[in-house]
Amino acid sequence: MIKQTLSVKNAKIAFRNFSGNAGKFNPAGNRNFCVFFDEKDAKDLFADGWNIKTLKPRDPEDKEQPYLQVAVKYGDYPPRIFIITKKGKTLLSEETIALLDFAEIVKVDLVIQPSNWSVNGKTGVKAYAKQMFVILAEDDLETKYREVPDAASIPEEPDAPWNK
Repeated sequence: MIKQTLSVKNAKIAFRNFSGNAGKFNPAGNRNFCVFFDEKDAKDLFADGWNIKTLKPRDPEDKEQPYLQVAVKYGDYPPRIFIITKKGKTLLSEETIALLDFAEIVKVDLVIQPSNWSVNGKTGVKAYAKQMFVILAEDDLETKYREVPDAASIPEEPDAPWNK
């Protein structure tokens, strides 16, 4: 039984499905992603009881890559997931979390919450995202036009000619 959260700094994540879209390996509504680990850390985590799996390499000369699938579940205890840009940090909600599916990510730091389970004599641990900080890549144009107001968020003038 695992009681401690797992803190991963500079995590390498992949197979992002923050939107919960149905796919070959994912039923609709299941939001998740995978965190990759080096061999030593993966062995230690597996020994502690985490559900570490391995990704088979495409190239026969490469090694298997250990990973942990992490669920993103909104409900009684929603995760606190932030995107970080030069402008600051923004807390993502259940409605905005899908932005991470295709975001250009520079760095991820996260805390994973274990959930120990037991069903029909079988036991295990499911990993849930508890807290996550995602630094996004920004290019020169994004920086240049950062302060330009979003036209959709500018209130209309009540005395504007087109409102008469």
